[in-house]
Amino acid sequence: MKERVLTDDKISSFAIYLKNEEKSKNTIEKYIRDVKLFFAYVKSAEITKEKVIAYKNKLICDNYAIRSVNSMIASINSLFVFLGWLDLKAKNIKLQRQIYYPEEKELTKAEYIRLCRTAERKHNERLNLILQTICGTGIRVSELRFITVEAVKSNIAIVSLKGKTRSVFIVKELKKKLLRYAKNQNIKSGMIFVTRTGKAINRTNIWREMKSLCKDANVNPQKVFPHNLRHLFARVFYGIEKDIAKLADILGHSSIDTTRIYIISTGTEHRRCCLLYTSDAADDLIG
Repeated sequence: MKERVLTDDKISSFAIYLKNEEKSKNTIEKYIRDVKLFFAYVKSAEITKEKVIAYKNKLICDNYAIRSVNSMIASINSLFVFLGWLDLKAKNIKLQRQIYYPEEKELTKAEYIRLCRTAERKHNERLNLILQTICGTGIRVSELRFITVEAVKSNIAIVSLKGKTRSVFIVKELKKKLLRYAKNQNIKSGMIFVTRTGKAINRTNIWREMKSLCKDANVNPQKVFPHNLRHLFARVFYGIEKDIAKLADILGHSSIDTTRIYIISTGTEHRRCCLLYTSDAADDLIG
């Protein structure tokens, strides 16, 4: 058996493999970042299953969140599959499913409205519409480039990402706002959310602009990031439709288990439900 030693060339070949597998740019960057951290740990030494397990334990000792550890191990396991080192794959850490979402992290509908109104008061119409588009369609911030003049006119944006294609519907009121904005910005075709040079707006800039609203909107900055708007859309949709399979399709999830993370209740709701169910159970038992 050849010695299992990781090299820069093998990591470069792995990156090419991921690209050929049509992984997204962000996924490739994440996998390579995780693999390079592992490479820094093992250096030029031979990789054994014991070393892989030791690295996993080190991540835990370094206070990485369990989900982060599992995600990093998944990246390394993908590398081992590519290299044919299947016996080196490590198991994920078992994690009990989260049954409620911390209130300090959940963006409420009222807070979302305050963010939109604050963006409007600051005359940042682009940001105001970005907030409404993500929260009104459930798309990822990386999918904003599919919101084009042509897509809005047809009421449907065709989103192709992560090897999957889905249709995103644009409701009438949002359509009117987007087309009015495009007209005012003299955007006749193509992407609506662009920089002054016509390039797709960067997710980092969107994140920074969102954070700048927090103080004036009286919203905890820890709650304000693009993905939380997607979570808010999911909770509102599920509250109306109660159809998790349909919601998974809309969000572009391959697994309903992922969708469940988006619709779990807050801690307050969880405590209220537990108290209610416990009281009902007690009444049945005592009665």
